[in-house]
This record gives sequence, structure tokens and C-alpha cells, in this order.
Amino acid sequence: MKQSLQLKLGQQLTMTPQLQQAIRLLQLSTLDLQAEIQEALDSNPMLEATEASDEGDGNADKDPNDQNNNNDDQSAKGNTDDSQTKSADETEGTDKPDGDWNEDNIPTDLAVDTSWDDIYEPTPTGTGLAKPESEDYDFESRRGTTESLQDHLMWQLNLTPMSPLDQLIAETIIDAVLPSGLLGQKLDEIFSGLQAHYEELEMDEVEAVLHRIQQFDPPGVLSQSVRECLLIQLNQLGIDNQETRHAKALVNDYLELLGARDFKQLMRKLRIKEPELQAAVLVIQGLNPRPGEGVGADETEYVVPDVFVNKANNRWMVQLNPDIAPKLRINSNYASMVKRADSSADNTFLRDNLQEARWFLKSLQSRNETLLKVATCIVEKQQGFLDHGPEAMKPMVLHDVAEIVEMHESTISRVTTQKYMHTPQGIFELKYFFSSHVATDSGGECSSTAIRAIIKKLVAAENPRKPLSDSKITGLLAEQGIQVARRTIAKYRESLHIPPSNERKRLV
Repeated sequence: MKQSLQLKLGQQLTMTPQLQQAIRLLQLSTLDLQAEIQEALDSNPMLEATEASDEGDGNADKDPNDQNNNNDDQSAKGNTDDSQTKSADETEGTDKPDGDWNEDNIPTDLAVDTSWDDIYEPTPTGTGLAKPESEDYDFESRRGTTESLQDHLMWQLNLTPMSPLDQLIAETIIDAVLPSGLLGQKLDEIFSGLQAHYEELEMDEVEAVLHRIQQFDPPGVLSQSVRECLLIQLNQLGIDNQETRHAKALVNDYLELLGARDFKQLMRKLRIKEPELQAAVLVIQGLNPRPGEGVGADETEYVVPDVFVNKANNRWMVQLNPDIAPKLRINSNYASMVKRADSSADNTFLRDNLQEARWFLKSLQSRNETLLKVATCIVEKQQGFLDHGPEAMKPMVLHDVAEIVEMHESTISRVTTQKYMHTPQGIFELKYFFSSHVATDSGGECSSTAIRAIIKKLVAAENPRKPLSDSKITGLLAEQGIQVARRTIAKYRESLHIPPSNERKRLV
């Protein structure tokens, strides 16, 4: 085989480490970006976070000799001030500062209504308490509770006088509680497990302990069924009137009919009229079939918007949130130590970290510019939504934005994932503004988000006695020129967490 030389021209995309870093930062959420920045600050000495006071301070780039001279002047001035302070102290006496006190100064006899401020001078805050060291003092983390439902029940059990055997039975029952507050095991199974260790144990003892701890807070906890849970709550109300008696009869005998909203048959079974049935249903609606969900740690997640949208001079303005990430800069002192011709290990370490810091800052800037550019494009195409709400949402896909900003669709997908926009209509993820389209009779297009908003509006205005079915909603949309299949309406309704028409039926 003869060897030969050939010349070819071609294009190849190389994923350099810098490009990989830029792509990774682009798809990070706000919390992940803050963690990434903090990790970079901890690992790279060339990076430092700028404070608000540092931006207006010009001493960072001054000559070190000038700083030394300033320090000498300040030290000389400090010596003069110290001498003046000493002379003033000698004149005034030997009084102790306000914060210095000992037990000898505490009065032995104090009146019952004596206040702390009557004996000691208050702190500068005026509250008598020490001021937190930082303004970012997190009161929620200090006062927050992580108590679970089992811990809450065990705390009440420790305050209840019981025999050792009854307390063991109660602990076994509490261990079987579900997060909803109901029992996760049948009482027969719990009795069988206990009888293996205590042969003389009887079922009546386990039932007695269960009935006793079912009076714990929250009401209805440790119930074996939803029916028993509601009956316990009704009994704990301590009200004996006609509405409560009808509510107990509904829960005890006709709970299935109540769940099916068969109000006519319920009135016939109980031999009552509609106002009486309505009053009983209102009593039941005030109960909680899952009492355990109100106890435990609060898992609320707060969303920090990445972009703010406001209207000024009849124009929608887009700006990035300046508080989502700290401002970074390169430490000028460490950067001045880098020598070009030096190849020592220390100089190489500084030079590599300086290059990484520059690329990191460049990637952050690229992320912010891309996010602002995409958000501005979304706002320009969805001005109807910002002015009139979800019903005016226009259909838009990733390809539409990618063509305008001249980027790839994958880049648009990364920059709109877990990024949030604060608008006068609320806070929405950037993905919310992208939706498919449905053709209309007039030849136009309607966004699926707008159709969902119309469905939600129709359901909110429906007659609760005769709720709209999916077929009826399909007909109402067809009258507006929107042709949508019934199964599509059902899919949109389920995505909005709207129950079917038979479950939305109400007396009022």
C-alpha cells in the first residue's frame, strides 16, 4: 500500500474545560450557583467577593508605601488620642464601663414588679438583650422545629400516667402511625406482635390503650380508618345539636354516598331537607381526614427570582436580580505577585489560579448576558400575558427564541430550566412561557396555556349544583373558535388539579 499526503479542511467542536464550565454554570439554578461561587471562593485565592463599601473605596490599588505612611500617621494620631483619653479618665475618676458588673452590685431585696431597666442601664438596642452579631441573624432556623408526628405523640405519652405495660403498648401503637396520622397496621397485627412477648396480654387491653391515646393532639390521630378519624373529631367537638347529630349519621352510615355527592339519596335516607343536609356537610368539611399532616417540619421552598420585569414609560423593562450571587473580582495583591519569567512551583500555582479566576468571571458574565437576552426575548413575545394575564398567552417554542437570539435550542433549554421571572402577574419559571399551539377557526393559533386559563375560568364560574363536564367545556371552547378534543380537555383539567364534574358537585 502506497503512502501519500492529503490536505483536508473540516470543522470540529472541541469541548474545552472553559466551555464545559460555561455550560455547567448556565444550567445551574440560583441556589446551585451560589454554592458553586462559594466553592470557587474557598478553593481559589485569586477570587474575592466585593462588599458594598469596597466598591467606593479606592485604597485597594494604592501603593503599599503610601499605605505604610498612612498607617504611621494613624498610629501617631492614635498615640495622641490615647494620651488625651488617659488624661480624661484621670479627671473623671475610675468608673467602670456600663457592661462591667459583678455580683456584689446586685441588690438582695427587690420588689416583685421590679424591671431589669430599673436596676441596670439598658443596652444600646433598648431591649435589654444583646444585639445579634450579624444583621443576617436567622431567627427561623433558631426558632424552627423539626419535631415529627411520632415525637409529638411520644411527648404527650410521657406526660400521661400509665402502667409500664400500657406504656409499652402505647409506644408500639405510636410506632405504627403514618405521616397522615392514621395507623399503618391493623390492630390485630399489633396485638399479635405484642402477644409473642407477653402471652397473658389480651385484646381488650390493647383496645383500651388505643382509645386512650386517640385523645392525643391532633384530634383524630391514630385512627384505623377515615370514618373513625372523623367520628373522633366530631365527638371531641363536645357539641350536641341537630347539625352535629346529622353529621355523625352521615359519617357513620352514609360516608360512601357523601363521597359520591348523591345528595338526593342522602336527604331521603336521613329524612331531612336540603338546608339541614347543607349544615351537616359544613360541619364535616371543617374536619381534617389527615390530622398528622399539620405536625412536623415545614418543608416550604422559597423561590428567588432571577429576573425582574417592570413597566416604565409604557415599556416592559427586564433586569437581573443583583442579589442572587455576590459580586466577584480578582485580588489585586495576589495578582501582582505573579511573575512572567518565573517557573517556580509557587509562581505556577498563582498563575494557574489567576487564569482559572479569569475564566470563571468570564463564564459568570456570559451566563448573565445569555439569561438577560433570553428573558428580554420572552418578554417581547409575551407582552399580552404581562398586560392581560394567562388568557392572552401566545404559543411559543424553544425554536422561536433560538432564532431571535441566534443560539442553539439546547442553550435556550438550559438557560430556562430552574430560572424564575418576577412579573406583575406573579413569579413563573421561564419554561412556563413556552407552550404548544392549537388552531382556531379563524386561522390563528391559541396557546395551550391560554386554554388552561380559560378552562380554569369556566370552572370557577360554573354552577356548583350542575358542574360543567368535559364535553360541555369542549362545546364552550368551540363557540369561541377553539377546536379541542374532549380527551385534551381532560388532560388540561388534570394538570390544573381540577377534579371531574361528579366530584365538583356542591349543594351551594
